[in-house]
Amino acid sequence: MSQNHDKLDRIFTMEFARVTEQTAIAAARFCGRGDEEAADKAATLAMYNGLSALAMNGTIVIGEYEDAPMLAVGSKIGAGEGPEFDIAVDPLEGATLCVKDLPNALVSMAVAQKGGLLHAPGMYMEKIAIGGEYDARIINIEATPGENIEALAKARDVAPEDLTVCILDRSRHARLIEDVRKTGAAIRLIGDGDIAGVIATASWEQTGIDIYMGVGGAPEGVLAAAALRCVGGQMQGRLVIRNQGDAALARSVGIEDTGKIYDLEDLARGDLYFAASGITDGSMFEGVRFDNHWIETDTIVMRSSTGTVRRINTRHVNAKGQ
Repeated sequence: MSQNHDKLDRIFTMEFARVTEQTAIAAARFCGRGDEEAADKAATLAMYNGLSALAMNGTIVIGEYEDAPMLAVGSKIGAGEGPEFDIAVDPLEGATLCVKDLPNALVSMAVAQKGGLLHAPGMYMEKIAIGGEYDARIINIEATPGENIEALAKARDVAPEDLTVCILDRSRHARLIEDVRKTGAAIRLIGDGDIAGVIATASWEQTGIDIYMGVGGAPEGVLAAAALRCVGGQMQGRLVIRNQGDAALARSVGIEDTGKIYDLEDLARGDLYFAASGITDGSMFEGVRFDNHWIETDTIVMRSSTGTVRRINTRHVNAKGQ
């Protein structure tokens, strides 16, 4: 490993963690307060400020849209010196979860060498994901839910009844839920936060989530894929084209083959970082804790080229105005 590689790892690993920590703190001040717009604005501003201070030439390739121009797709960010990065951000994954003080609200970001992240448009993507340690292509997005569950159960040497499938609790998943129940597998329905749902498959022994299935956001799919690239796993995604508007949106970011099945390397490739901090308690993170003197955060930061996964529990001074 080159000295430059070592240097980048040391510098940026902690810097990206600090960005997600401060963003989580900003959002957590709105936990249980019912104001999604205020929580999202606070998180977006905190992430923008954190990234703007870093010695890099960054380009936001997955970010916010018209209502949050600071982190809009295509925006340049960073101090204007240092390496070039493509950056995917989600300042507040699960705004409803945050303001209702429900589990699994988090902040996440992925950083790749230029060209390393799929420029996924703000539309839906069908996804399926499992953790690592299996032969290639255990899962197949074109197979039935039953076939994928059977394949994973066989690879794990367990019965389908021993598996748990994570699915977003949406009306569009009624048929999927019915098909999964027919296999005997358990289902964990989540209200929001499919980034956390996908990542949880990589730590199934701790989270109890063996496989993720269903339709969620395409940008969130790229962020989740970046995390799986770091810790190991399998994932496939396919854009959901509901109408001509969706097809036009895909073409606007250079995607002509709208039926393409993306694997993990298609979604996130090369050397990349992933960082995430909990806002509320969840399957992977503890939420932000406040008291009169301290603020505590729980963060994971990973790098694909080194395979390192750092769990960082930080105590910040709860200074006036922080």
